Order: sequence, then C-alpha cells, then structure tokens
Amino acid sequence: MSSAILYEARLLLISILAGAGLMALYDVLRIFRLLVHHSWLLMGIEDFFYWIFSGFATFYLLYRENDGALRMYVIGGVFLSMVLYDRIFSANFFRLLKKAGRCLMIRIRKHR
Repeated sequence: MSSAILYEARLLLISILAGAGLMALYDVLRIFRLLVHHSWLLMGIEDFFYWIFSGFATFYLLYRENDGALRMYVIGGVFLSMVLYDRIFSANFFRLLKKAGRCLMIRIRKHR
C-alpha cells in the first residue's frame, strides 16, 4: 500500500476517534446537567461554548495533522462518528442511567 493511502486512512481514523471523543465529552456535560439543575439559559451557554470548542478541536486536528488543508472527509468523519456515538452508545447509556435512577429512587422510598 502506498504511504499516501496509509496517511489518508490514518487521518480518517483520527477524525473518527476525535468525533467519538467530542461526544464522550458532551456526555460528561449531560451527566453534569443531571446532577446539577440548570436554567435553560445556562444550558444554552454551555452548549454554545461546547460547540465552539468542538469546531476549534476539529480544525486544530486539520491544522496539526494535515498542515491546515481542508479535507471534507475529515469533517464528515468527525460528524458521522459523533452521530453514531450519540445514537448507539449515548442513547443506551442514558436509558441505563434512567433505569438505575428509578431503581435507586424505589430503594430510597422503601427505606423511609
């Protein structure tokens, strides 16, 4: 295999991992919101800064790994992995958290 193809495949893999990592960071933010109640305004501000950070992280990836050249498949890889992470992992994780929370609330009520 040529080194150019290996480089492009490596860049795509890094973009997929970056997208999954950004969504994992968003899950941390969502868990924080479950633990600490926020107003809608504060949640909007948090989301605004998260998405600004995500944009900078994606373009930093392009700058560092590809000398700043815009590669649409890198942006697509980040976006697609964010969507897939959200649909596959996050959805199931938060369903599990809801069930665990209900179970915990039932046990707390029984002990009162």
